[in-house]
Amino acid sequence: MIAMTLPAWLSWVDSLAWPWMLLALPLPILMRWWPSRPGAGAALRVPYAAEQLQSLGAASGGAGPRLGRALLWLAWACLCVAAARPQQLGEAVTPPQQGRQMMLAVDVSGSMSEADMMLGNQVVERLTAAKAVLADFLDRRVGDRVGLLIFGERAYTLTPLTADLTSVRDQLRDSVVGLAGRETAIGDAIALAVKRLREQPEGQRVLILLTDGVSNAGVLEPLRAAELAQTEGVRVYTVAFGGDGGISLFGVQIAPGEDPVDEATLNRIAELTGGRSFRARNTNELAGIYAELERLEPVKSAGPAVRPRIERYALPLALALLLAGLAWLLPRRWR
Repeated sequence: MIAMTLPAWLSWVDSLAWPWMLLALPLPILMRWWPSRPGAGAALRVPYAAEQLQSLGAASGGAGPRLGRALLWLAWACLCVAAARPQQLGEAVTPPQQGRQMMLAVDVSGSMSEADMMLGNQVVERLTAAKAVLADFLDRRVGDRVGLLIFGERAYTLTPLTADLTSVRDQLRDSVVGLAGRETAIGDAIALAVKRLREQPEGQRVLILLTDGVSNAGVLEPLRAAELAQTEGVRVYTVAFGGDGGISLFGVQIAPGEDPVDEATLNRIAELTGGRSFRARNTNELAGIYAELERLEPVKSAGPAVRPRIERYALPLALALLLAGLAWLLPRRWR
């Protein structure tokens, strides 16, 4: 944006967006001196305002015409100033600064359909409980860019890294068990997240991986994917979610499950990448884990203060209309 310092008589303005519009100030004199062919008729009849504009360059007459021309000159000067878009600096504001580049990887394999989680007073599926906790986590990520991927037998990106957290929540809400297959490909999920994060600023690449099972599908082994994440500077926080499987009676586990979470591998993934590993057996523990993640990966502090530019062309434009109206009314009233 082009800016220029204004004279003292416009000290309330800090800059002009289009200062070259002030070059139009001598236009009435140029119109008066513009040569025309002898004997040629008017090619275009102009309205009263244009005739008055052309008359600004005329020689002075009586008191009435002189006053009219003076008012028109002032109106024309105000109009040129308005066209130059005067601007004023507003009060300093501190915009939020971008924080982390964060990918959420959510397990939607078949085991996430097991209804062993309490949400309020209801028993719900693991995926439903995870959605509720993640939605609350997203509400507090103001300033971060977050992406969402789901994985089962394969891994898919639902939303790329974006500051539009509403879209991320909507995609998370619409995810269903089995959407990416019934098995669990943890290694492929990590590799896909690394691919999405590798172009982001160093030190801000974060992956939060939530799963309730053992990696039993996919092309890439989980630990090999963790080495890839380590090389690319991606911190991986793993969240092992869900009960122990099996059968429960009144909240008491009476039969162990056959497919427990592979906590050892998840711990090793977090250790290799500089993250942390967590275990959540119920919704309250999961909510506590995401509160801890918010502390470990805080949004950056606010950015430097800036002063927005406020358009002030309305005042000289209104003054130009007022002066033009006076120039039209007063001489006629005197006559």
